[in-house]
Amino acid sequence: MSQKNKLSHDAYGGISGENYTPYISVKDALPELTIASIVVGCIFAAVFAAANVYLALKVGMTIAAIIPTSILGTALLYAFGRKSILESNMVAGIAGIGESLAGGIVFTLPAIVIWNGDITLLQIVTITILGGILGILFVIPLRKYLMVEEHGKLAFPESMAASEVLVNSTVGGTGLKSVITGLTGGGIYKFLSGGLLLWSESPTWMINMSQNGKSIFQSMFGVDALASLLGVGFIVGTEAALYMFAGGAIAYFGLIPLIKFFGDGAVNAVFPATVPIAEMTASAIRGEYIRYIGAGAVAAGGFISLGKSIPIIVKSMKAAFSGMKASGGDVKRTDKDLPMTWVIGGAALVFLLSWLLPITGIHPIGALLAVLFSFLFSVVSARICGIIGASNNPVSGMTIATLLFITGILKAIGVVGNRGMIMALLAGAIACVATAVAGGTSQALKTTFILGGTPKNIEIGLIMGLIVSAIAGGAAMLLLINIYGIGGEAGLPAPQATLMSMVVQGVMDAQLPWTLVLVGAAIGIAIEILGLPVLPVALGIYLPINLSVGILAGGIVRVIVDKKFKHDEEVKKEKVEKGILISSGLVAGDALIGILVAGLTGFGINEVVGVGPKLLPVLAESKEFALVMFLILTYLVYKYIISDKKKESKAN
Repeated sequence: MSQKNKLSHDAYGGISGENYTPYISVKDALPELTIASIVVGCIFAAVFAAANVYLALKVGMTIAAIIPTSILGTALLYAFGRKSILESNMVAGIAGIGESLAGGIVFTLPAIVIWNGDITLLQIVTITILGGILGILFVIPLRKYLMVEEHGKLAFPESMAASEVLVNSTVGGTGLKSVITGLTGGGIYKFLSGGLLLWSESPTWMINMSQNGKSIFQSMFGVDALASLLGVGFIVGTEAALYMFAGGAIAYFGLIPLIKFFGDGAVNAVFPATVPIAEMTASAIRGEYIRYIGAGAVAAGGFISLGKSIPIIVKSMKAAFSGMKASGGDVKRTDKDLPMTWVIGGAALVFLLSWLLPITGIHPIGALLAVLFSFLFSVVSARICGIIGASNNPVSGMTIATLLFITGILKAIGVVGNRGMIMALLAGAIACVATAVAGGTSQALKTTFILGGTPKNIEIGLIMGLIVSAIAGGAAMLLLINIYGIGGEAGLPAPQATLMSMVVQGVMDAQLPWTLVLVGAAIGIAIEILGLPVLPVALGIYLPINLSVGILAGGIVRVIVDKKFKHDEEVKKEKVEKGILISSGLVAGDALIGILVAGLTGFGINEVVGVGPKLLPVLAESKEFALVMFLILTYLVYKYIISDKKKESKAN
């Protein structure tokens, strides 16, 4: 086998997926699904599952695993003399499942504890495996469409970053230097901002315009000043970032000021808020009102995306069934998936087990809805990860939409009260885990397509990792809840689970703001009628605008680099490739140090973490200083990308 030293330009598009030549030739058979890759992958999956369960309970978010384990897994395998890039890819994919399902577990199941109920490890593991199996299997019929036919159209930023990291970790050279430079810079930046807290990671400014002493416009604006978002922005470019920013503009410069304007004179609180709008900040308005509108828009985008995908899904299923009849020699190694009988049989089995197992005991209608919504949002989740990556996948928004429908339908058929709430939550938890795992699965399958791995092997590996990380994540959640509890001054906030408990209870008690959800759905439909991509805009409405601005900053750097070298196509390609490599490093460095900081915080080593406000309170509290530091990082990344006197003189 002739060893390449980098990914080809075609890995990012420019040709059809059918004509793309992967990094490892189809004719070459490297070790892939081996004992070493499964064991190492499952270890990382368990570690990332437990770590992300803690983070999700604490702050309502998770940290990506696929890129850090691309580095760590390669290093560990090399230490044992294993040098196959496909084994390293297997490790990274399995570890990503551990991170994905952690959010699925923690965003929903702690709600039972919030309702003063009991939940066992066996229940957690069962629900997680049922949902995770659906998440993996439901991506299989879409694999060829998302990875091959949409090649170059869906950026899959984190998958491409992981692919670059895996290649450059394997071959070394100048590419590895760029990745390590980004990793080091992103790691240092993360430790100073997110670890020592020397400056804010999300500086935000309040906007309050007045006329004749009366406020006429109130909102807020800011930026998530994260190295990882800067890197993601460069990889995806400006198009997706601008659509997301447009959604943020609708929410922050349209809906929030409008709600504030009309509600400013209201003496009483306007449902679902518990305080008058006049007393609410822009942030509070977003939390109480805009989030439901955003969830409605995301749900509408999901249904629209599914409707458009049905012909593709049917076509893919027909092709898969036809492929089952063909002999093994007629199917290329890189086109082999688990058979469609597994997909259909797995869905039927999950339905039956959800309904008939005493430990789940979900009403048959609820079990059927769990499978249907798992399919719907697995499709949406896989596509969203192709747009902005799994780290920014709005699983909670899709879970809210799922719980709204499932709880409403169970109530309509008479399954009410505490029993109905528990059933709705368990069914929603299955769909939530499926949604999260589908995102991780799509990312793993994209790196597999780029590198030339065997999809079937990855799919088997993901199922093994799912089982191990379900046990590790479930045990970690129970342990943390038993030690700290949920809520109160010392307890874990579990913000997402608290929100889900309110949604389910709100529907059962007829106290849910359906008006806001339907308004969001109407906005999503209007976006589709205008011919714009619904999901990126809907994400912008649902997610904080700070996140869109952080991604947009990286996209702007990409545009400047493109324009600077527009007269020399060859040099421009090399500069963009260099930018993608350092951006991959930024994402990895941010994630690795984020995990380190989370670990230090978890063990109570406060002497290391969070000393910034004590040592330099003026700088730590300065929003302007945080913005300046982010701009400095952005400028340094840009200078690194364009540096190279020989190439610059040639371009000039």
